[in-house]
Amino acid sequence: MGCASSSSSSKRAKRAPGYEEPAVLAAQTAFTVNEVEALYELYKKLSVSIVKDGLIHKEEFQLALFRTSKGANLFADRVFDLFDLKRNGVIEFGEFVRSLSIFHPKASVADKTKFAFRLYDLRGTGFVEKEELREMVVALLDESDLCLSDSAVEEIVDNTFRQADSNGDGRIDPKEWEEFVKKNPTSLKNMSLPYLQDITTAFPSFVMHSEVEDYGGKNK
Repeated sequence: MGCASSSSSSKRAKRAPGYEEPAVLAAQTAFTVNEVEALYELYKKLSVSIVKDGLIHKEEFQLALFRTSKGANLFADRVFDLFDLKRNGVIEFGEFVRSLSIFHPKASVADKTKFAFRLYDLRGTGFVEKEELREMVVALLDESDLCLSDSAVEEIVDNTFRQADSNGDGRIDPKEWEEFVKKNPTSLKNMSLPYLQDITTAFPSFVMHSEVEDYGGKNK
């Protein structure tokens, strides 16, 4: 009995920082227990890919999700910041699963809407202003290897504000964003990653290849 207890203790001691039981995380997220277990195996690999400390650092996160560790893209930085719930510069296992759950196809539209709003609210003011939206649109295009002219980017920004800024104060608040998303469901297209319904062998990438081509909307 003593040996078994010692072995069990040793196994627990090796668990990644922020480890939580798969059943607990599955009950609180869109993932199944098996999916959480698969994510744990992936988490362990990612958390030692550059810095060998069992935590996911920004460079490791960007390398896995964006295929680059250069750290120069606003979108990549922003997603990392929102995953880093404790604001301590690293992502622990519990944070990893809970944040990634928002991108699960079965996650609620409400959760996706809130996350997307926070993604665009770069200054953390509780509003999305034109400059913030412009910066994020440019970053998303860069991440997707798409190139649009400055005038095309301005048209995207202006069109979004024409539809979303219903009170005309020059900024989008959470309620206005919610109404905009209801009328334009494709605005949340990139908030769902089909891979997450069967995450077993490879970590999904957030890179959005040629999303503009089917912006008109193909249903899943």
